[in-house]
Amino acid sequence: MWKLKLFCTIALTLHSIIAFAGTPITLYKSPTCSCCEEYVRYLRQNSFEVKAIDERDMKGIKKRYGLARATSCHTALIGGYVIEGHVPVAAIHKLLKQNPAITGISVPGMPRNSPGMGKMQKGTLTVYRIPKANESLQVFSVE
Repeated sequence: MWKLKLFCTIALTLHSIIAFAGTPITLYKSPTCSCCEEYVRYLRQNSFEVKAIDERDMKGIKKRYGLARATSCHTALIGGYVIEGHVPVAAIHKLLKQNPAITGISVPGMPRNSPGMGKMQKGTLTVYRIPKANESLQVFSVE
């Protein structure tokens, strides 16, 4: 019986550690962009472990990750996906949970109602799949 109690205690402890550990994400941003800093803060407030990298050649980063269209001011990498712009965490969680065979997701431009840009208004922010060379933009979700 004591072995079962010990096992349950260890399992619950490990589950708690895993549950509270931040999901790692690397974010490339311009060193002079204040909205990028706000987005980093937003991700950290939502339990992401952010590695923010100041990058002067953002065009090079976007080219490296296939972002010819649907671009914004910063580019992040998480779980093998590219996250472009002010994407809400709900869309990031959906992407990671569904694990679709796509490059990633984007909120093009810098919409005022997106995280890091201003107050979010639920149901008004369109998140797109990052298109490949000859594809048109397709909606991933509306957050």
